[in-house]
Amino acid sequence: MFSILNAFTVLLGVAFVTYIVFILVPYLRYPKVTPADSGAFEWHFFIPCRDEEAVIETTVTRARRDFPAAHLWVIDDDSEDATAMIVQRFADTDPHVHLVQRRRPQARTGKGDALNFAYHRLLDWLPVAADRSRVIVVVVDADGEMEPNALDVCSADDIFGDPEVGAAQIAVWMKNRDDVMPHPQRGRLGNAFARYLLRMQDLEFRTTIAAMQSLRAKTGTVGLGGNGQFTRLSVLDEIGVQYGEPWHGALLEDYELGVHVVLAGYQVKHVFDTQVHQEALPSLRRLLTQRTRWAQGNIQCVKYIGEVVKSHHIDSAGVIETTYYLILPFLQMLGGAAFLVLFGSQVYEWAQNPVAVQDAIGQLWGIAGLVSILSVAPFAVWGFVYKVRCEPQATWLTALGWGIGVWFYVYYMYICIARAFIRIIRRRNGWSKTRRNAEAHVYVNGSVAVER
Repeated sequence: MFSILNAFTVLLGVAFVTYIVFILVPYLRYPKVTPADSGAFEWHFFIPCRDEEAVIETTVTRARRDFPAAHLWVIDDDSEDATAMIVQRFADTDPHVHLVQRRRPQARTGKGDALNFAYHRLLDWLPVAADRSRVIVVVVDADGEMEPNALDVCSADDIFGDPEVGAAQIAVWMKNRDDVMPHPQRGRLGNAFARYLLRMQDLEFRTTIAAMQSLRAKTGTVGLGGNGQFTRLSVLDEIGVQYGEPWHGALLEDYELGVHVVLAGYQVKHVFDTQVHQEALPSLRRLLTQRTRWAQGNIQCVKYIGEVVKSHHIDSAGVIETTYYLILPFLQMLGGAAFLVLFGSQVYEWAQNPVAVQDAIGQLWGIAGLVSILSVAPFAVWGFVYKVRCEPQATWLTALGWGIGVWFYVYYMYICIARAFIRIIRRRNGWSKTRRNAEAHVYVNGSVAVER
């Protein structure tokens, strides 16, 4: 049995190294796009909000400045703070700002439901004669800051200028990646760890996630994200007719929408030439909450594998990529369990037979080499890629530190995947909002007391 587990873990390692190569090569060769005139389209931003008074005023102000022709549909999901009041102030004087309010018990049932509500409000508002293939719905987080060139870039001939393209996802950067402001209650070590988390999240989105999207661009299975997501209204209409609503119940409703766009016969593009900026989380607790929700949503989307396999719009490469991504949490859980069993049995053997410890020491260099090749290197390489593509002013020593940091950072996945499976077993499917950095503190006598 142990020989089978050994072979299984090695096979997973080899498969993962192969996958890294497959995503790295197209990422390094990704072509540029030529921007076009965004005036050829009508743009509507959907901004879901639940208790977002800390960020929403800045987001609306910036969006109206950078995208004066766009309409903003701010969805207040029964906020308990001043979110609605802030947005209403804009709406009272600006016809391009629309406050969309939901109330419990219909409210707070998930981001997908909030987006569907705004979708129907948009349909009621649009003229009957509107060309819905020229209307683009853009989903932006309440803290999202898109680059001013985003609409022109997405209007390119090979993005929405191509009628076969139904949706697009722009790159995501962390706007606070260089934040070095100390938190008075964390201490020096805690502040260093918070800065490490911020940097790792920026590296993750700008290299590993972007590289995954580069491979998906080749296989025709680009995934949509929850921030910087662009979709033709006509495609949302088609999905709504077939499935009841454009967005559905998975906690990864963005990826789920992307699957539906592809199943409907349209292309999804990933756009590197512009980006949306969002907050990275300096708190491990909040990061685990966020990524547990993502992992659970990933697992929930496994049900689409059958439709993907049978679809005439997805070729063999797309089926393989989608299936691998969706079953990855199961493989990671099996791989983690196999490693723990093997490691536990090895420790037990050493305890029973001290001579075996000497044998293990003799094999230490070989084991270290295998671990370096199959475990450390596939993650550490991204530190150097990040330096070259994203932070060229950094030193190579810093890049090495980032690379080793990635290796440690990725172990959060095992915690989140385990928590996600537990939530599914317990039938806990509620959507848990991640607190913004500006609201994650309790203030006592004017100073920060606790971070939550």
